[in-house]
Amino acid sequence: MDETTERILTLFREISSVPRCSGNEEKIALWLKEWALSHGFSVKFDSVNNIVIGIPGSRGYKKLPAIVIQGHMDMVGEKDRECKHDFSTDPIVPVIEDDWLRAQGTTLGADNGIALAIALALAEDREIAHPPLELLFTVDEESGLTGANALTPDFISGRILLNVDSEDEGIFIVGCAGGLNTTISMPLEYSLSQEDAVVYNLVVDGLSGGHSGVDIHEKRANAIKLLATALRLIADTVDIRLLDIAGGSAHNAIPRYVEAIIAFSEGSKEEILSIIGDYENKERSVYADLDSSLSITLGNTEEKPSMKALDAVSFAKVYGLLADLPHGIASMSPATPVLVETSTNIATVAIEDGKFIVVSSQRSSYDSGLAEITKTVGSISAEYEAVCSNGSGYPPWEPDMTSPLLQQCRDIYLDVFAEHAKIEVIHAGLECAVIGSKYDGMDMISFGPTIKNPHSPDERLYIPSVRKVWDFMVALLASFDNKRKFGGTGKKA
Repeated sequence: MDETTERILTLFREISSVPRCSGNEEKIALWLKEWALSHGFSVKFDSVNNIVIGIPGSRGYKKLPAIVIQGHMDMVGEKDRECKHDFSTDPIVPVIEDDWLRAQGTTLGADNGIALAIALALAEDREIAHPPLELLFTVDEESGLTGANALTPDFISGRILLNVDSEDEGIFIVGCAGGLNTTISMPLEYSLSQEDAVVYNLVVDGLSGGHSGVDIHEKRANAIKLLATALRLIADTVDIRLLDIAGGSAHNAIPRYVEAIIAFSEGSKEEILSIIGDYENKERSVYADLDSSLSITLGNTEEKPSMKALDAVSFAKVYGLLADLPHGIASMSPATPVLVETSTNIATVAIEDGKFIVVSSQRSSYDSGLAEITKTVGSISAEYEAVCSNGSGYPPWEPDMTSPLLQQCRDIYLDVFAEHAKIEVIHAGLECAVIGSKYDGMDMISFGPTIKNPHSPDERLYIPSVRKVWDFMVALLASFDNKRKFGGTGKKA
């Protein structure tokens, strides 16, 4: 491994040692502040803990307009069921396997910690030629772009933004879908379980999950949808009651695990095992390529039979609502057939304070598509006497194929690597959408090293791609001096 890549990964390991799941960014913000001050850079925070670190321009570049290098501090905390990791306190320890970096049983957090590491490494290297830099690191991106939404007009001055939050090296992202989360709340009625009831947990597990924007086109299994069908199949034949249900982890992660606690008479156990066994085999066949480890199991639980259970009507409404709510691709782009235009993700379920709570996440390349799919979610919920509350959401980022920055990036990439970068619009949400809506005249592009399976414990970072992103950024920053030709090493003369 070359010295530059090793330095970037060292910084990434240091960042990974600090807990930083969404909503828990105070420690990483403080770590970044201490890093900035120790290197003599200016630093400021806003009201939600977004941070911007000011890096003076190098010799010959000091009077040029600032370039914003942007990423987000937070990460999605997903782990394998048997993993004991505590995301609120425990460091993530990245490990190298061949050319890949991964974590042990958890998400790696390269989304988006690698952006922070690359930006800090650029700032540390005093030999790199660059204009003044504003390293903008936002909070709570994964929970709904909260940090970006809180940015104020005076927080940054630059009008060229390099977002390092894409996950396929060699691809420039110039647009993204907008998104909106809907919280569905349905009141429940209860009755006592049968006196002869036994209590078991019904678990759907072993799925690949993934990012609900990046991976939704692969039609991966959703644990919540599978559980809803399993409950309906059982209830059609056996008298069962539902005590509790919980699953999913984040609005932008396809659920990998969900558990229901059910009560039934002991004599029904074998029939239930037969039903779920047949259903498991069927679904394993359907998802053989992407979710071959899919499992639907009935196991012991510590819950007591005397606990309250949902009455029959509420129980039927729970699995009926989950079965009817849309999940997956709603429409493909007519202009770009390989691009998902509109989708939904049934993200999380829980019973809280006598109410069944579902979070559905909608995405679309157009405001009208987002409004339509959100209306569909609301209409279906209303049929089950559930109430919907929509979040503030974020707008689509519409591509500008005439962008001067895009052309400059294309020329630099070709000059450095002797190959053309691909230009794409993605279905995932990016902070560029929000930032562009807040700062007039902002010219933006998104790129990054290759990351596989973000938002799941299978997340991996392709190490050679880190160096390619570095080489591209060094050459790009040097190119902002109009007296220089594109390309070269980016080192000061």
